[in-house]
Amino acid sequence: MKIPENVFFILKTLKQNGYEGYAVGGCVRDTILGREPEDWDITTSAKPEQVKALFRRTVDTGIKHGTVTVMLGDTGYEVTTYRMDGEYEDHRHPAEVVFTPDLTEDLKRRDFTINAMAYNPEAGIVDKFDGMGDIEKKCIRCVGDAAERFEEDALRMLRGVRFAGQLMFDVESLTLAAIEKKAPTLVSVSAERIRTELTKLLVSEGADRILLAVETGLSKYFLPELDRMLATPQNNPHHAFDVGNHSVQAVKHVNELWEENRVVGEKAHVALVYAALLHDVAKPDCKTTDEKGIDHFYSHNELGAEKAKKILRRLKFDNDTIYTVCKLIKYHDTRHENCLIDGQYSSKGKRAMRRLINRVGMEVMPLLFLLQKADLLAQGDFQREEKLARLAAGMRCYKEIREAGDAVTIKDMAIGGNEIIELGIKPGPAVGDILQKLLECVLENPEKNTPDELTQIARRLVKTRV
Repeated sequence: MKIPENVFFILKTLKQNGYEGYAVGGCVRDTILGREPEDWDITTSAKPEQVKALFRRTVDTGIKHGTVTVMLGDTGYEVTTYRMDGEYEDHRHPAEVVFTPDLTEDLKRRDFTINAMAYNPEAGIVDKFDGMGDIEKKCIRCVGDAAERFEEDALRMLRGVRFAGQLMFDVESLTLAAIEKKAPTLVSVSAERIRTELTKLLVSEGADRILLAVETGLSKYFLPELDRMLATPQNNPHHAFDVGNHSVQAVKHVNELWEENRVVGEKAHVALVYAALLHDVAKPDCKTTDEKGIDHFYSHNELGAEKAKKILRRLKFDNDTIYTVCKLIKYHDTRHENCLIDGQYSSKGKRAMRRLINRVGMEVMPLLFLLQKADLLAQGDFQREEKLARLAAGMRCYKEIREAGDAVTIKDMAIGGNEIIELGIKPGPAVGDILQKLLECVLENPEKNTPDELTQIARRLVKTRV
């Protein structure tokens, strides 16, 4: 197994000073799977003070629990003493830890077999619980008794679902049954911890494994709205799935589209998967059925943005992500009607597009287009090609507006507040009112965005106020 130079150095230093040391956990699992580990953790027979004595730069990141971070250059490596956990009193943290000289005792306290393997160059892979066998079977299985592992730490249940999604594995039946049994203990886990696991799941290839959280009853403790969405059919020619499964499919398409072109960064990717998951969250509240038995969901986008804000706040998201997700949900159903007329591209759609850009924001528009495409791909086949052609025409309108530098906000205009004041309007709300009217003018007629044109219009507006 190939390990980084710095990890080899730490293991070698420990061995030269009479201590055992192994790379352990996720880094071993990912290397076996041919994935790039996010970080490298090391477990050792050395006590924390002994580790600190061996390396020049260390940080006491969790010394009470045996963890010292060894700094090599700008990178930190967590080095933790072999330990056994004491009683868990809150379904999350052990009341105490006991250091042990036995590697096996350290490995047996870990969550899943695939995370309970250790490695060093001399011993090779130490696999006491058949993690390699479970990797071959693509199976998530607890170390020892699954109910005990989840009783110790309730977050492990959601971690199991997340690993299934990230690795495209299945959860072993006894482990799945234990999740169902222990699901109520998830209430003891903080929203921040749940958000981290849920986000890692949603941006993964197997994002649809979130349905395991529903099947086992986990979801009702962090996202009960999804259960309602899955229970809401869409008897409508445009849809092949119920609301929940449609939304999960939209998440998968967002991930595929993001992976294809990487047009946005990782933070925007996170906003997109939550927008996809929640874009129809209000449909259960808005559902009506007409005399022909066709379901409709009027105003679900506006109400959905409001509901999503509450959900994201509950999950302790930052304000920027909440703002972006809610914008995307509010406008995800915009049709770009006049951008495609009789099957042909039309620049007539630019007026509506400039107004949409003004409301959504120039930088958010690429995210909106990606969400809209994912939404369409997650629907049924009905009129799909026409819908995709209209979306492509809308994207072309946006591209041409951006390339032309058309004004879409007040700050894009050729004159601003100072020029309005020079025309005799006192600083205050009246200046903003005139600027807004000028913006309305240039949104309709972008060619009028010149200092002369706007000044003449502003003069007429000033006269009407005198």
